[in-house]
Amino acid sequence: MQKNPHTTLVTPDAPIDAATHGGRAKCLQRLVRLDLPVPRTVSLSFEAVKRIAVGQMPDIAAVDDQFPPDALLCVRPSSEDPDWGGPGAVLNIGMNDAQYARLSERLGPRAAAALYSRFVQGYATHVARLDPDLFDSEPAEGHKGLQRMLRAYEDEADEPFPQSRTDQLSGVLRSMARAWEGTSARLLRQAKGAPADAGLGLVVQEMIPGLGQGECGSGVLQLADPVTGLPQLTGRYLSQSQGREALGAGAAALYLEKDPRGPSLEELAPEAFEALKADAALMRRRLREEMQVEFVIQDGQVHILDGVRIPRSPRAAVRIAVRLAEDGVITPQEAVMRVDPHSLNELLHRQVAPDADRDVLAAGIGASPGAATGRIVFSATAAQASAARRENCILVRRETAPEDVRGMHAAVGVLTEKGGMTSHAAVIGRGLGLPCIVGASELTFNTRDKTLRAPDGRILREGDIVTIDGSSGQVLAGEPAMLEAALDDAFQTLMGWADAARDIGIRANADTPADAQTARNFDAQGIGLCRTEHMFFEPGRLTVMREMIFADTSSGRAAVLARLLPMQREDFIQLFRIMEGSPVCIRLFDPPLHEFLPASRSGQRELAEALDLPVSDVTRRIEAMAEYNPMLGLRGVRLGVTVPEIYEMQARAIFEATIEASRSGDPVVPEIMIPLVSAKREVELIKARVDAVAAAVRSERGRNFTYRLGVMVETPRAALRAAEIAPHVSFLSFGTNDLTQMTYGLSRDDAGRFMSDYVRKGVFPEDPFHVLDIDGVGELLKLGAERGRAANPDLTVSICGEHGGNPESIAFCREAGFDYVSCSPFRVPVARLAAAQLAIAEETGQKPG
Repeated sequence: MQKNPHTTLVTPDAPIDAATHGGRAKCLQRLVRLDLPVPRTVSLSFEAVKRIAVGQMPDIAAVDDQFPPDALLCVRPSSEDPDWGGPGAVLNIGMNDAQYARLSERLGPRAAAALYSRFVQGYATHVARLDPDLFDSEPAEGHKGLQRMLRAYEDEADEPFPQSRTDQLSGVLRSMARAWEGTSARLLRQAKGAPADAGLGLVVQEMIPGLGQGECGSGVLQLADPVTGLPQLTGRYLSQSQGREALGAGAAALYLEKDPRGPSLEELAPEAFEALKADAALMRRRLREEMQVEFVIQDGQVHILDGVRIPRSPRAAVRIAVRLAEDGVITPQEAVMRVDPHSLNELLHRQVAPDADRDVLAAGIGASPGAATGRIVFSATAAQASAARRENCILVRRETAPEDVRGMHAAVGVLTEKGGMTSHAAVIGRGLGLPCIVGASELTFNTRDKTLRAPDGRILREGDIVTIDGSSGQVLAGEPAMLEAALDDAFQTLMGWADAARDIGIRANADTPADAQTARNFDAQGIGLCRTEHMFFEPGRLTVMREMIFADTSSGRAAVLARLLPMQREDFIQLFRIMEGSPVCIRLFDPPLHEFLPASRSGQRELAEALDLPVSDVTRRIEAMAEYNPMLGLRGVRLGVTVPEIYEMQARAIFEATIEASRSGDPVVPEIMIPLVSAKREVELIKARVDAVAAAVRSERGRNFTYRLGVMVETPRAALRAAEIAPHVSFLSFGTNDLTQMTYGLSRDDAGRFMSDYVRKGVFPEDPFHVLDIDGVGELLKLGAERGRAANPDLTVSICGEHGGNPESIAFCREAGFDYVSCSPFRVPVARLAAAQLAIAEETGQKPG
């Protein structure tokens, strides 16, 4: 048989590979090499199964001849990746009338009838494609039940049940091969990440009955808990059983080791139990992995049917990898490569428990990971009131605006009708570590009546309890069971190994002292983006900011801003002290001023009262400031040029905070970033004013300090003209959120409405606001970096858009020679691990997984 590469007897030196025969076949070969008691097995390659699917059968007689004539057989799937699944295993092939008579004498009529009935039922439904209800309703116990089942098969199939093991094996192989090629199976495995042409292998194995005299049965065993990853012997065993019956046997199943809750295999068959533990420990050590052992005991003797990688939660994956490295089974670098960076989100946030019931109301875009449960509220004010009562709430808005930030701080989660991955709610949610779903257009939002209508007609009112899963995008009714975040010692150890390997800096986007502390806790190497405008929405500052907007003269604006100066200064002092000498990049004021003005009539009346102005004056001023397209209007550096008092106040606050924070710690070197630049002259004008403020503060305080000035590259023109801009600055930081928006001509707040259709129809391979567009936006990044460094070799280059936390974007930035990436604080561990894996892969050729 070894002459045929497509049907191969599994021996220590057989030509079997996971890429041609599947992971199960390769694992069984490894078990054979360890001299473990594995039943005789034949492996069919991907190519053989493809041929079977189109009717080209291999030499089935040759396969059948590899096994004793009276042996029962089973067939199991063997895909390249176990997670891709495959058709269910078929047991007891070869069971027929003669076998039934023989086994009745050896095992007893009841056990023999159970084996035969189980095979008839499985063959009828999976191979003959008969109605399963017909056989589910037939009693399967004893000789009479078996005879009724055989008659039912003959009546339904118009032929007797096949008695030849070869014929039965042919039918099973053909059925499983065709099931793998079916449309539903193809779509299912593609959803799990399998390529469209993924192959399936099959293994034919001699059955060990698990029934009969002496101690017989089957079970599974593993040496680590699949949820926590802690060392713990878990599994079940069921006497007189086959396959994985023990897992669903309930109270009839035995524990493996002694347990006060019930009888155990250790007490029933201590020698078999010790042999199993020794086999599992050997597999862990030699296969370099925590394995789930599938076994059968026949008359007290252990047989190993299979060994698969333990299915594990993200937190278990981290602990298992770390324990294997600490035990010397694998290297720390290998441990780093075994954890999926994206899965860390589930460690950093609460999650809906994997086995929890989900009452799904609707789905949107999971924009910020984690899960949260609370009562629905429809305004920032209501969220703050709920927090004051110590009641968790979910803030529901059509879309959030800067004035909603206070409500977002008070809520445990955010749900919006509009928006995409880089909309306001998504960006702020990720920065706060707040679960967030945006673009939930399946729900009907009625903010006036304070209701939500689900697609199935259910009405949710303010105060109703819902759960949002920001990882999956699902909105759930009620309060399912949760898993808490798990930043334990194993996580810290893994991240330490990751930091030792990576070769690109990781900073955090942090707007408040609380954000900065989170970034520090996650070992960010500084702040890459501090959006100062969020500081102005605090209740005590918003009115002052509005006074400044209504001031008619430069001196009037400066006088009002002087009241904001100490507040900004204190913010920056806290940031500098929390970051303890690490770099802090502060973006000067960016949004259009109209965002600070009330849109509702009631809000305008309150503002008129606060400013002692007629409501009509307030309304006229607000209308005069309205813009058709404010995201491309008077904002960013354009405000700095036309209303310079704002930037002058911020620069003074930064420099005074620098002096103060440097008194009690390491010298602070602040980085000041100018937003939305598109021309060299803009930089020259702002640089002259900032330098003038720096000189004034040095003179007033009698203290020297240094700072770095840079540009946030958000417009295509800034990237293209980087050679002109770079000589005037110390760094370029690419704001990929707005740069993507302007390059594509897409609104990042509205694109979510149609982006899924675009991706599904192949217009875009991925949402460009979620995964960096390497071909288009990426080319602008490369051009900007190359032209900027050609003009200024000492230029620091980075990205600070939300793409900075994506492993795919980090790979691009490493290749392009960027100095660091900056992302939301809760994505810093993801970025650290992804960067480490890229460096290790480049150095060693290892692949993650």
